[in-house]
Amino acid sequence: MEEEKDIYILAIESSCDETAAAVVRNGREVLSNVISTQIALHTLYGGVVPEIASRKHIEKINQVIEAALKEAGTELRQMDAIAVTYGPGLVGALLVGVSAAKAISFATGIPLVGVHHIEGHISANYIEHKELEPPYVCLVVSGGHSHLVVVKDYGEYEIIGQTRDDAAGEAFDKVARAIGLGYPGGPKIDKVSREGNPDAIAFPRPKLADNVYDFSFSGLKSAVLNYLNGCRMKGEEICQADVAASFQKAVVEVLVEHSMYALREYGYDRFAIAGGVASNSALREAMAGACRENNIRFYYPSPVYCTDNAAMIGVAGYYEYRRGRRSGLDLNAVPNLRLGSKEAF
Repeated sequence: MEEEKDIYILAIESSCDETAAAVVRNGREVLSNVISTQIALHTLYGGVVPEIASRKHIEKINQVIEAALKEAGTELRQMDAIAVTYGPGLVGALLVGVSAAKAISFATGIPLVGVHHIEGHISANYIEHKELEPPYVCLVVSGGHSHLVVVKDYGEYEIIGQTRDDAAGEAFDKVARAIGLGYPGGPKIDKVSREGNPDAIAFPRPKLADNVYDFSFSGLKSAVLNYLNGCRMKGEEICQADVAASFQKAVVEVLVEHSMYALREYGYDRFAIAGGVASNSALREAMAGACRENNIRFYYPSPVYCTDNAAMIGVAGYYEYRRGRRSGLDLNAVPNLRLGSKEAF
């Protein structure tokens, strides 16, 4: 019997402030994962400035693609497909990656595969957990997204819960700024919370009556801001670590509660987390404990695969490629792309 040919995917990711390229073999083997981050630049402004992000992507895109191919020990002609994030994200940033991928596809004839950014985050779990296969439930939590998803099959998703307002990561960034930690908020709150008392301040745990799986973090963020303003008006001292720890505990409890409820109601015994906030140590610890108590197998990516990267796009692109999905040269950036839609195909 003839052995199956190895499939190589060149992946490109530029949805926010990381310019990234990777080479992935057979969907689960990362040969290279090159990331050029802009965090230091955007820290000056307290958050991502879209126009600056787009310009930086233009400067770096060719460099990271060349570096990814070189690090993998491969050549462009070996690639079976070019996978690229086409949404959701910042439109200008997305356009840089999409344009680069289309140019390579046009010049070489290598097939183009548009990838949904959230599908990429979910697929990051396959890199280090070779045994993980659908179906299972995944919580995607990042700066722009809070989604509770049933992964029915590769490329087949059902969103059962999502944020109504601020995403979890967005709330982390806003609260970090309010207590003087700066940007990026998630890692800084995670670090300072270890020195604080998570029970010092009773912040609310928002619940939505019409969908028990949906999230709302704007009320929690407002509660933190009101607490800070109250302290300042009364001349009371603010303990930065206690505020951070109490806020983080409230977010984590909501995420854990909604996730465990979904697993019980839908009857799954496998659960994964993904996205930038998935690298939060308190969230990982709380989820691991809840999964142990409920006899659920728990999966999560290493921190480098939680934040935006191209390896996860390569993995998702591989499964889309295997499903026969191809994008035309009319592929465009879709900043508000919904998970499950196939606007690229």
